[in-house]
Parts: sequence; C-alpha cells; structure tokens
Amino acid sequence: MVERVMLMGHGPTPVPSRLVAAAYRDEQEAADKVVRLGSGVDVCLFASPVPYDFARKAGVLTMPATYVPLNGAALQGALLRAALDERFDPGRVSIDVLGRAEVEEAYAEVSLGTDQVHLREEAAGPGTLAAFHERLWRRGATTVAMTCVHATAERMEMAGVPTIRVRPTGAAIRSSLQTAALLGAHHRLEESQLVVVLVDVPTLRETPRRVTPRYWRDELKLALHRVLLQEAHRMNASVWPLDDHSYLVIATRGSVTATTEGFRTPPFVERVREELGLAIEVGIGMGRTAHEAESHARAALARSQSSQRAQGFALDRDGRALVPAPRTPPRAAPQAKPKGLEILARLADKLGDQEQPLIVDAENAGKMLGVTPRTARRLLRTLVEEGLAWPLPPNRTPQPGRPRQLYRLIVEKLGPKAGT
Repeated sequence: MVERVMLMGHGPTPVPSRLVAAAYRDEQEAADKVVRLGSGVDVCLFASPVPYDFARKAGVLTMPATYVPLNGAALQGALLRAALDERFDPGRVSIDVLGRAEVEEAYAEVSLGTDQVHLREEAAGPGTLAAFHERLWRRGATTVAMTCVHATAERMEMAGVPTIRVRPTGAAIRSSLQTAALLGAHHRLEESQLVVVLVDVPTLRETPRRVTPRYWRDELKLALHRVLLQEAHRMNASVWPLDDHSYLVIATRGSVTATTEGFRTPPFVERVREELGLAIEVGIGMGRTAHEAESHARAALARSQSSQRAQGFALDRDGRALVPAPRTPPRAAPQAKPKGLEILARLADKLGDQEQPLIVDAENAGKMLGVTPRTARRLLRTLVEEGLAWPLPPNRTPQPGRPRQLYRLIVEKLGPKAGT
C-alpha cells in the first residue's frame, strides 16, 4: 500500500512536494515510524485510518496528519467483489475499523440492508480483530470477513476464514495526496509566520524612588544583551534594544515553538534567571504585518505584567491567547534555591552585630554561604532584585584586574530581630 501511494505521488500535486516512504509490517508500528521521521517531514499521510489512529493515540503527531480513507468507494468495491463470488452474501459480513455511519451510508447507496452486518469500529491489534471475524464466521453468522488491516487479513487467510480486504481506490489515494500537500504547505507557511517577542526587565526600569547607579545599569545591560543574543542564535532570531529596560526579538513561529514547548513556557526567562539572577517579563505576538505582531506582543506583555501566575504570554495573529497561561511542568524540588530573606539572614548572621552598614562582595559572600563566587554573585544580584541589597560603587584598587563589586545589605528588611 505504501508503495502504491509512492507511485501515485509522482503525479501532479497542488504544491511541489517530496514523498518519504515509511513502510511497516504491522500497523501498530506507525507511532515508531512517526517518531523516527521526526521533524524531517511537514505532514504525515497514513495508508489507512488504522495506523493513523495508533499514532494519534500514542501522542506522537506533532505535525499535521491525514490518511487514505477506506469508506465510500473503497467499501463498495469490497461489496462488489463479495457479490461477484457466489459463496458470499454481502448482507451477512463482518467489518472492522470503519464506523457504523460510514457502513450504513455505503450500503444504502447500493440498496442493501445492514441488519446482519457485524461491526467492530475500534482499532485493535491484528490478533484481536482476527478473533472477532473468525468467531462470527465459525458460528455461521457471516459468510465473509471484510478487514481494513493487512496483518489481520493474513491471519484469517492462514486460519481458512474467507476474507476480502478493503482497499482504497486510486481516486481516494490521489485526493489524499492533494490534501496532504495542502496541509504541508499550510504548515510551512504557519511555521514561517513572523513572531515578535518583547522582553522587559523590571530591574532596569527607573522609578522616582529607585535610581540605580549608571555603571551598574550599563554592566547589567551588557550582560543581559549577551545572554539574549546567545539564546536568539539558537532560535535563528534577531535582537535589538528598544530602550533602557526592554528588547525586541524577531523570530519565526517554528523556531519559537521549538524553544517554548509549544508556547507553554516563555523564552529567555530561565536562562536569564540562572545566569544573571534577574526576573524578566516576556510578551509574544503574531500578526499579518510586523506592526500587528508587535502590537499583539505589547498586549501579551501587558497581560504578563498584570498576571501573578505567568511570566510570559503569547497571542496569535487574531489577538487570541495561544494557551490560557504558559504552563511550566511541575518539577521535583530536590534543591530549592534559598529565598532572598533567607540569604540575607544567613549573611547577617555570619557578619554579626556591627554599627556600620553590612557590606560584602561576591568572594566573601561565597565563603559565608559555602558556594562559589560566581553563585554568590548571582545570589547578591537576586537580593538587589528583591530590594534586600544595594550595589555600591566598585572598590578600585591599584592592583590590575576587575574591581570588586560591593553590596550593602539592607538588614532592616529582616525586622526588629535583625542583628540579634
């Protein structure tokens, strides 16, 4: 059947396409074939509804898929072959896989009743289907078995059960090939759709009560831009700074889908948190024009900023949410990161009572917390982000090298017991 589809696929199709054969001995292998092909195909065309159903139930269809139908003309062709054989009565048969409505429609078109037609609509393994047909035939309830499954037909023929295979017509195969080509073309167009991602950094946003030192802002912006460029390179995207606290990322739907688990987790968020200890907000938008995509991205960002449950949100080209809220899969909590107040309390306890403000750098904080200076630097930035510490001007020394970044711990946030 796969070979037949491949041969007919050389004919004209609505859009240029290339067929990739994935033959199998048993329809239940369909899911494994889909997994092996992976992203190498734009659409899957199954030889019948049986392998399609197995692949669908296995949850491996991440791309558009269709199948060659076996109802209508295919079933009527099997009925005609039964009518031409004097041993068989087309009104006393057993049929698998096809739905009752499909069977009744095909019989009605040739003026036959279905009172003595036995159906098993659910797809199952070849052995189960063969047992269904054989039991009815041996009881004398049917004169012939009509099966849509190649492996089932082989088993029944070996057991001596009269069998007619339901095969698709050439017209059905050609129609399915055209449908698959159109689905693939639409998938390609959808994957290449323009996507705008807006990244906002609340830490860099100036407020009347909060004015951060210029040198600290510049250093943080450079580090953030570097991380965004690295992540954007992985998804074939481009990054531009919009203002002092936000960035614009241009990508395609296909590349963003791959890095966001189907728009369930916002891009960049985890990497920026791990590398810089920053919380960022992300809005994703699509549209028929670049201006429309950016407008949807801004609307998505506004939703993200107003929601306490999600840090990212995505809107399609019609301005509708792609998912109710980006869903982050539950993780085991083997080593939960200490919260800001816990870090601050541990540092304050190590430093003890002092009349002077408590000031640390990454190296000293690392020794007190038992972590590396790099991790300590990230934790100190987390304290800054949560308003529990304040970055001070670098302590410049005559020695060459990078000046130490000092942080003033705001132990007043610990409450009246701070320092005791």
